[in-house]
Amino acid sequence: MSRLVVVSNRVPAAGKGQQAGGLAVALLAALQKNGGLWLGWSGKSSGAHEPGPPEFRQEGKIAYALTDLSRKDIDEYYAGFANSVLWPLCHYRLDLTDYARKDMAGYFRVNRFFAHQLAPMIEPDDLVWVHDYHMIPMAAELRQMGVKNRLGFFLHIPWPPPDVFFALPVHETILRGLASYDVVGFQTQFDADNFAHCLVREGIGKALSDGWCEAYGRRFRVGVFPIGIDTAAFAAQAKKAIRTSELDRIAKSFVDRDLIVGVDRLDYSKGIPQRIEAFERFIDTNPAYRGRATLLQITPKSRSDVLNYAQIQREVAELAGRVNGALGSLDWVPIRYVNRSISQSVLAGIYRLGRVGLVTPMRDGMNLVAKEYVAAQDPENPGVLVLSRFAGAAREMNGALLVNPYDLDAVSNAIAQALSMSLESRKERWQRMMTHLLEHDISRWCGDFLDALGAGAEARRQAEDRRPAA
Repeated sequence: MSRLVVVSNRVPAAGKGQQAGGLAVALLAALQKNGGLWLGWSGKSSGAHEPGPPEFRQEGKIAYALTDLSRKDIDEYYAGFANSVLWPLCHYRLDLTDYARKDMAGYFRVNRFFAHQLAPMIEPDDLVWVHDYHMIPMAAELRQMGVKNRLGFFLHIPWPPPDVFFALPVHETILRGLASYDVVGFQTQFDADNFAHCLVREGIGKALSDGWCEAYGRRFRVGVFPIGIDTAAFAAQAKKAIRTSELDRIAKSFVDRDLIVGVDRLDYSKGIPQRIEAFERFIDTNPAYRGRATLLQITPKSRSDVLNYAQIQREVAELAGRVNGALGSLDWVPIRYVNRSISQSVLAGIYRLGRVGLVTPMRDGMNLVAKEYVAAQDPENPGVLVLSRFAGAAREMNGALLVNPYDLDAVSNAIAQALSMSLESRKERWQRMMTHLLEHDISRWCGDFLDALGAGAEARRQAEDRRPAA
């Protein structure tokens, strides 16, 4: 059986798989099955010095290879090109892209560095699975070094249409990098179509039948693999959490109040300012809910070393303060704003308490909060998911109230509809979504991608078996 090699920007701490998120748990299970290797950045800086060789840790059948990066690498590769160019570009925010040639050079340099670290560790039958926008050039670097293994790539964030993507000065180099993989996976069909259109528009390549593309002399598969969560485990966690003393205290603080829950990493793509303004409009246009409805917005800090993130942090805090000052009373705070991380078990319990899950990003690859909210609900009294049509999850959550997050009145009206919805309707909508989530969980996602990646390796082995002996 083929060994799995995973490459990603960050790597979960060895031995802590069960404390990690669903993605890490699924990948760790796949790695443990046949043995494997996970390589990535340690999260540490070597300062002004060049990083040394990777640090290796063994945990069961899984080997971890963790490498430090220099301060220059972190500034140019991570904070620079990855998060100040590719992230805003892929989220359609051309106004926030901050392209600099030195950052671009650093991005490709660090990918070359990772490839040189990885290549000697790869065994002939290994399947290599590379994750996310930080590592797009990895396959091209490995191919240049003579690696012939099956290489797969999965993009966790959206892929923009040609007119947005071609604003990137090195767009052709990025496309060439993706064409070096054997399987390129996206969250939604919209993303896959956008990618294929980028190839076709400039005459770079062409879309073939059955999800195949051809570009730069290579034929590769482009697939849609919507990522899921560990649905059954998350539902069980929420049911257990609601019985704890901590959740009991939280629940008592919302007695006789309708709780609306928003949970997002602090990022301009999540639409948090617009959500707060939509909630304010809901209270203004539905005065019966004044003193009765509360928005709990949990927003851990993110990428504080990137200027745009420091700005959004100030904007959200000031906006929440303004709304609370304008609408609040001595015994009611309209918005509870929590700017720190909350444990997954507590979050699961909070989701279950929420009458409404308000998930309204301006653009999102998938958004697993939407799926976690649904999984956490009490089947006998489920809440209602209000979901942005621009989240990848909108393609799957067919029981949600879909909204345009740019339309504050529409979001305000959806909150009102959710809070007034009958129990029968809430149950019917929830059951549809939960059935889908149980079938399309994180294990299904992982298995589907690895099946697609391994299919070519198996075909190659069979061809070699049929080859006549010399």
